[in-house]
Amino acid sequence: MYLIDQAAKKPLCVQLYTQMKKDIVENYKVGEKIPSIRKICSTYNLSKNTVETAYSQLVVEGFVDSIPRSGYIVTDMLYKEFEEKKHTYNEEKKEEILYDFFPARLSKDSFPLKLWKRIYSKVIDDSIDFGMYQEGQGELGLREQIASYLIKSRGVKCYAKQIVICNSFADSMGLISRLLKDEYKSFAIESPGYHIARKVFDSNNYKIKDIPLTKDGIDLKLLKESKSKLVYITPSHQYPTGITMPISKRQKLLEWAEERNGYIIEDDYDSELNYENRPIPSLQGLDKNDRVIYIGTFSKSLSPAIRVAYMVLPKTVLEKFKNFYEYRASRVCITTQKVLEKFIEDGHWDRHLRKIRTLNKKKHNLMKKCLKDTLSNTIKIESQGAGLAILINPKVPMDWEKLDLLAKKEKIKLYYAKERTSDKWQALMMGFGGLKEEEIEAAINTFSGIWFQSIIDLKS
Repeated sequence: MYLIDQAAKKPLCVQLYTQMKKDIVENYKVGEKIPSIRKICSTYNLSKNTVETAYSQLVVEGFVDSIPRSGYIVTDMLYKEFEEKKHTYNEEKKEEILYDFFPARLSKDSFPLKLWKRIYSKVIDDSIDFGMYQEGQGELGLREQIASYLIKSRGVKCYAKQIVICNSFADSMGLISRLLKDEYKSFAIESPGYHIARKVFDSNNYKIKDIPLTKDGIDLKLLKESKSKLVYITPSHQYPTGITMPISKRQKLLEWAEERNGYIIEDDYDSELNYENRPIPSLQGLDKNDRVIYIGTFSKSLSPAIRVAYMVLPKTVLEKFKNFYEYRASRVCITTQKVLEKFIEDGHWDRHLRKIRTLNKKKHNLMKKCLKDTLSNTIKIESQGAGLAILINPKVPMDWEKLDLLAKKEKIKLYYAKERTSDKWQALMMGFGGLKEEEIEAAINTFSGIWFQSIIDLKS
């Protein structure tokens, strides 16, 4: 599948050509046919002229050849280049990683696969009409289960009719950006903040306003000065610093939204994975004027692979959604929705959450202990106590380039806040969710070896 963005500045023919060239190099053999112009037009809703332009460029550059009555065939003109690129690509795919500290991952064995398969076999029956388009907002039964959960666990004020099921956080944000595009032109975001939120709104031509943080969250004074009427925040566990916004400031933020006739996009990031304190109820639950768009996902607590997120829309935004051209498109596979609905309804979700909290609390505490024991006074812990990662910074001069080189040598994968926030604020994101509990001590011991080698000795 190719990702063709009709709203992007880059011409459609260039988007198609770029992605097809990459696909040919990585996945096709000499002599294989690529899809016909008619099929590409139909599949991606593109004009014949757009597709022909892309195909002509592929022919000119020697990637394919047009054979009468046979279509377009991958040529051998660049065969050597194909093989070199394929070899490089395959080598990258086969790269062995000993310890991967990805900050937003669950371990494979934490997913209740046997139970999921058992529920799947029960719900897939003739009650599902596979011959019709499904409900655009998502299956009513699943929306009812999510609404019940949010009311009880997060203090969200909502009904099933306000909920829209989406296939990821990015999908949710993309939908919001398109719904509000005619009314709002700028988008305020915490700085540092989540890079995906920024990228989605930037790609939809919003003017991005970076608002710095104070010790208790987004700087309200600078938010007001920005003149923006749309703001994205992570108040329960700020990404990436871990700051929790107090209720007093939440009230002031709600007042700002009401005064400006604006909206707050509340990403309830990591709310289910809190290991030290009971999370503050959602900001949306304090809202009396329909000014909060609430977003959540099942990625951190169940699985990022099933691609299920949800939004609770204020009535005014819900009306926009119902008049939107994407309203009729179900955003998540019907079978996934049905299984998840039954999973929650039968109490498995609550039990799974207790299990996943307990499991990751043990991992969190063990990693924190190992980091303190092995790295001692050379580190400062920037953020901990929730989510799937502990963020650290050196308290001593550090050669970051050397650390990266040594990490690759030791087959350790590291992640940095700067890369995942599009901001200057830096921290090393030590993800523990994807590691097995018995791996953590060895992983930190190995990491500590490259850490100490990378410390700059100012005496020399």
